[in-house]
Amino acid sequence: MADGFIQWYREDVTTAVFAEQVEIFSEFGLKLIHPNRNAALVLDIEGNDVLMSQEELGALIGQRIASLTFNWWLTPDVNVIDGYAVEVLGCETQTLWVDNLNPDEAQRVESAVMAAATRLPVPTRAVIVDRRGISDPDDWNSLALWDGTHVPAAPDHVLALDPIAERIRRAAPGLRKEDTGGGRLSRLVPLRDPAA
Repeated sequence: MADGFIQWYREDVTTAVFAEQVEIFSEFGLKLIHPNRNAALVLDIEGNDVLMSQEELGALIGQRIASLTFNWWLTPDVNVIDGYAVEVLGCETQTLWVDNLNPDEAQRVESAVMAAATRLPVPTRAVIVDRRGISDPDDWNSLALWDGTHVPAAPDHVLALDPIAERIRRAAPGLRKEDTGGGRLSRLVPLRDPAA
């Protein structure tokens, strides 16, 4: 079993689009720049912080040459680790780890990702929300990247292209389709509130 995560599959992001993502995330209280260190904190291979400007990090993401791990900040002491990876077929993923957050903080992260996924000019393939960590982010690659049919486990929420969402809905009868107001994306939510 993995830790809780939100996995966002999308087409490639440019430096300008990353700057827009930073703005959208900030609306939900997620800051890329650490409030006390005045820089983005990128993790090196040994897990040490490397201070970087938003522009430098955006340029690295825009070059699409390497996987990166960096932090978003809810407070100076509460972070969300974000693993960015370039995938095949011109796609990329961002995996935001929410296991160390309280329910309100995890909801803010989920809301920020969903807002960015629907508002940015970059096509989203899928957003998989598994706060309970009953699956592993890589388990979803076949379904989201290569039109696979295996659905690993019933996620908490999904926003996905209609064909992907339909395969998940058929395999996870505990999810219902919710209107998203048009477009090619469908939202799947639990039939009933899991907190009830």
